Amino acid sequence: MNDSVRLVGEELLSDNWGVLTKHVFDYRRRDGAWERQTREVYDRGHGAAILPHDPARGTVLLVRQFRLPAFLTGHTHPLLEVCAGLLEEDDPVTCIRKEAEEELGYRLDRVSLAFSPYMSPGSVSERLWCFTARYSPADRISAGGGAASEGEDIEVVELSLRDAFAAVSDGRIIDAKTIMLIQHLMLSIAADGLPTA
Repeated sequence: MNDSVRLVGEELLSDNWGVLTKHVFDYRRRDGAWERQTREVYDRGHGAAILPHDPARGTVLLVRQFRLPAFLTGHTHPLLEVCAGLLEEDDPVTCIRKEAEEELGYRLDRVSLAFSPYMSPGSVSERLWCFTARYSPADRISAGGGAASEGEDIEVVELSLRDAFAAVSDGRIIDAKTIMLIQHLMLSIAADGLPTA
């Protein structure tokens, strides 16, 4: 793509919680014609997310929390989603272990990378490293709930994997990263021939 994109200009629009920039560039179309385009890109950093699974009991750990963008677009209830956070200065594994302890109250020693997609590449630069991990009640080290100093008010929710999967179908779970990880776990378990409880 380097010979098909020529960056022309960049303008900083906002530098608050994230960075919003406006970019002007020339793009060579597949037919060879050049076209000038303008796009805004929101950079809030990269992140990590995790879906812990207890295979002995067939359960998963999720969180429930208020999300302003969802509220502003008509979803008035807190979202049910996987534990997640921004990488900041950490690598994805270190980040997600910290987030699991802070939000879920569980110490997860062995995490497994499932995939690392761009979540909304048309306008957001964020890439999200998505993990699964096994857990048991013995791994609990606190009540979780997030960091109040960061404005977090997180409820830890334990569901059967089957109920979590049903919640995707009936609309109780509408968060994309959560849907992706639940489906990934269901497919992985099915491929291994294990019960989902």
